[in-house]
Amino acid sequence: MQLRADALAPQLAKGLRPIYTVYGDEPLLIQEAADAIRAAARAQGYGERKVFTVAGAHFDWAQVLGAAQSQSLFAERQLIEIRIPSGKPGKEGSEALQRYCARLPEDVVTLVSLPKLDKTQTGSAWFTALDGAGASVRVDPVERRALPQWIAQRLVAQGQRVADGEMGQRTLAFFADRVEGNLLAAHQELQKLALLHPKGELSFEQIESAVLNVARYDVFKLSEAVLGGQVARVLRMLEGLEAEGEAAVLVHWSLSEDIRALKRVRDAVDAGKPLPMAMRESRVWGPKERLFERIVPGLQAADLTRLVAAAQVCDGLVKGLRHPDWPQDAWMGLRRLALMLVETTAARGPKLALQS
Repeated sequence: MQLRADALAPQLAKGLRPIYTVYGDEPLLIQEAADAIRAAARAQGYGERKVFTVAGAHFDWAQVLGAAQSQSLFAERQLIEIRIPSGKPGKEGSEALQRYCARLPEDVVTLVSLPKLDKTQTGSAWFTALDGAGASVRVDPVERRALPQWIAQRLVAQGQRVADGEMGQRTLAFFADRVEGNLLAAHQELQKLALLHPKGELSFEQIESAVLNVARYDVFKLSEAVLGGQVARVLRMLEGLEAEGEAAVLVHWSLSEDIRALKRVRDAVDAGKPLPMAMRESRVWGPKERLFERIVPGLQAADLTRLVAAAQVCDGLVKGLRHPDWPQDAWMGLRRLALMLVETTAARGPKLALQS
């Protein structure tokens, strides 16, 4: 039984399933989904809780299988949690999970926690067994464009809201810009607003004063903004990363990794490989997969040669080596490299206006 994350609460209200499999790569939403399942289980008398974390190739699956069959002297029902951080239970684990699902007693609810899974994993025998025995909840990240609405919904849930119309949209856009897609940061600022202000409408000034100096920029989201042609966002993120003391070397690594990945994929396609296979071999997936699909077909060898050379120059800048044709300041060099990548990928992809 497949469930969206927003459909979990209504399903829990109807009654517990024997097994819940929660998977995704958004820590806050994963935690909230798991907490909701735990709370529902406690409310229905599942008072004993056992937690197993699958780590390493020699994990003892027998203890998990035994736990489901054992009865506590002090609690009639139990919640068993199986955490698989790698998302790969292995051959022994696959067989164990299938046996586990086949012989679950009525007084056990199981919560399986996994990271984001690919199509091969969700089509595996062990995942199919988990899904067939209960409910699987895929937790998707909140896209940047959907973040203002997500913030608005969270405000309403805590009894607060922004003004109607354009002013409210401006307020939500400001909030989203400051937390830069980091849901944990957004959650913390929402909690702060709940403590600072009573229920009701919040003004732009109230939200601005609460979150103005707490921006949290993620260097790994920078590449999505660059490849997406979001010039204003790229410049804002670079400014924020510099202000927060992020290492210029790490920012350069993120940009140069994208350049190298584009070159590997383009070279593979030129060698006759299908684009999906080329991306998979270069470990390009998730949001970047869609961006590469748009960009790579139009890229030329000369484009990538120029970008690789620029990345090499910038590598020297962040390590203190000057170049006569580049700014002396490392962060100015990073801005130049990022804008070169934005301009090249935007020009070679489908006709698409650069985004702000």
